[in-house]
Amino acid sequence: MTETQIHEIVTAQREYFYTGATLDIDFRIHALKKLKAYVQSHESEIAKAISLDLGKSSFESYMCETGMVLSELTHMLKHTRSYAKEKRVLTPLAQFHSRSYKKPSPYGVTLIMSPWNYPFMLTIEPLIDAIAAGNTAVLKPSAYSPHTSELIKKMVADCFDPQFVTVVTGGRAENTCLLGEHFNYIFFTGSQAVGKEVMRQASANLTPVTLELGGKSPCIVEKSANLKLAAKRIVFGKFLNCGQTCVAPDYIYCDRSIKIDLIHEIKKQMQKQYKSDPLSNKNYGKIINEKHFDRILGLIEQNKVVYGGQSDRSRLKIAPTLMDNVTFDDAVMSEEIFGPVLPILTYDNLDMVIEKINSMPHPLALYLFTSDKAIAKKVTSHCGFGGGCINDTIIHLATSNMGFGGFGESGMGSYHGLDGFCTFSHYKSIVDKKTWLNLPMRYQPYRKIHDKLIHMFLR
Repeated sequence: MTETQIHEIVTAQREYFYTGATLDIDFRIHALKKLKAYVQSHESEIAKAISLDLGKSSFESYMCETGMVLSELTHMLKHTRSYAKEKRVLTPLAQFHSRSYKKPSPYGVTLIMSPWNYPFMLTIEPLIDAIAAGNTAVLKPSAYSPHTSELIKKMVADCFDPQFVTVVTGGRAENTCLLGEHFNYIFFTGSQAVGKEVMRQASANLTPVTLELGGKSPCIVEKSANLKLAAKRIVFGKFLNCGQTCVAPDYIYCDRSIKIDLIHEIKKQMQKQYKSDPLSNKNYGKIINEKHFDRILGLIEQNKVVYGGQSDRSRLKIAPTLMDNVTFDDAVMSEEIFGPVLPILTYDNLDMVIEKINSMPHPLALYLFTSDKAIAKKVTSHCGFGGGCINDTIIHLATSNMGFGGFGESGMGSYHGLDGFCTFSHYKSIVDKKTWLNLPMRYQPYRKIHDKLIHMFLR
């Protein structure tokens, strides 16, 4: 798509937004119902597209993508009307003859740029929030997941007029053109490197942004943890989508005294969940492309592999891999792994763990396995991270009742449910002043009695 065509799309959406069509709550709810009906009636086509891009099973596609989208749609259909209401707030005593309220208003024309690892969910969930808040939207799905991107393009074209919601496909050239346009809000999910460029480009127009990035999310296993359950849940969270999950446990940081037992339990779970030949497991996906396949293989030191490590270039598959005797100086700890490789590091003192994690870029997620409530409170209070779980992994993002988002280097802003509605809304603070009374104390010339009154009201 050319620069001129992209400019025409943005111009058309801005003109449409200023007609006021999207301000109508019934319009928004109708759009969400239409989207939900389409997703429900095309579940098999969505699963097929995701499978072609990432090798996901239909069960995993529904659990982690389609079902999540439907859940967000259900939530927004139930709550959009109440979220969109003006919220009255207390008025200061000096303005007692007024009504103060906050009025949620859509930003306008929004840009939603999504990644390839959860190509359907991470495109449509922010779209749901943008529609509920009354915006128009331009979607830019990833070029690395072409089958899902084409499906999204068809879905949007079937559901909406392009002046309301449309899709721009393509690669770096289209991204550059889009970021050169003046949007009213940009929502980006992807890598830190691209996130920095998005923010740089947005600053030219002072466009607000939400950045959902990533990072090396630690999984702390404390000595009081239930190791069997911890292993089961860590293996699930780490190797879901072949580790290509922004909130996957990036590495285990465990108490040295329990490492041997923990490794034993993790090996058992890897065998149980993925069988002896995971490369042939039809429910185990693939790496997105050869570039990432080679990058992940380059992080594996075979002399430190204690389980797995097999790969098949022809099918872009890498088996779930467990590495021991890893240090922070190893290659696997130098970047976000974003693949099915799980390194184990040990600690002797929990305070050192907190200090080390806080010395690194803030991660998108943090997981802690412990039976000690005091330790749980200490870690979650003292460590900086986006969100996480105690005694589980991943599931904190699977709800519309809590916001999901990054912190520091792992992003800014959040979405899902009310947080998503707020993200795509500007709250206007308004005072509706009555005319039947006009206190003279604020007007010149000021008098001594006015000085007493102002001190009485403002203290």
